[in-house]
Amino acid sequence: MTKNTERTLSSTDELIALLDAADRLPSAEGLRARTYGLLGAGPETAVVDVGCGAGRAVAELVEQGVKAVGVDPDERMIAVARGRWPGADFRIATAYALPLADVSMDGYRSDKVFHELAEPEQALAEARRVVVPGGRIVLTGQDWDTFVIDSGDPALTRAIVHARADLIAGPRAARRYRNLLLEAGFVDVTVEVHTGVFTGPTMLPLLAGLAEGACSAGAVTREQTDGWIAEQRTRAEADRLFLALPMFVAAATAPR
Repeated sequence: MTKNTERTLSSTDELIALLDAADRLPSAEGLRARTYGLLGAGPETAVVDVGCGAGRAVAELVEQGVKAVGVDPDERMIAVARGRWPGADFRIATAYALPLADVSMDGYRSDKVFHELAEPEQALAEARRVVVPGGRIVLTGQDWDTFVIDSGDPALTRAIVHARADLIAGPRAARRYRNLLLEAGFVDVTVEVHTGVFTGPTMLPLLAGLAEGACSAGAVTREQTDGWIAEQRTRAEADRLFLALPMFVAAATAPR
């Protein structure tokens, strides 16, 4: 195993651990359930979860009798998903080239994925290809400019949030969901905002990641980064951490 491979495995495993912690929060469980409802997912319906990660949503859909397929380009993610839920259907593929037949899916779900896509229009064209007329699509994700974080240094916090956002392919994809769906030809588009409020240590790795990303981009110094992370850690220990994270949920229907 090369050092690059070791680093890739480490970063993927760290991401899985962070996503696992976030997914276990009651607010995240409720949000996933809401997306299933917007999909109209039920027994014998076929749904693809694009960017399925370690597969939790696919497993939950299968438990409801849904014929769920999980797709992710990360081989490590798919390996973990298959290990956790060996009876589920997980496949390695990108959002741009789904391993699915035309008009074969009743629903398309993608959670915290579209901000990673350089060409979201192409991904939605692929969604149109696989979803049946009258089928449903649900997109969920955060806008990377709208992390609301309490700090003694608001200017530094703004610099960290915006610098980290600039490292994302599509940091403001979530605010574009409605227009992207309309331009792709979907109809009956709705958008909801569900804001998670976090006051404990669970999100410390996320906050540290924001600061480290800003530091790597040269937007803040090492000293500023270490001081800001230390402040957030101290806040968490004293029950004074505050992070509000709006999650945008857009749903639409494929035209008949």
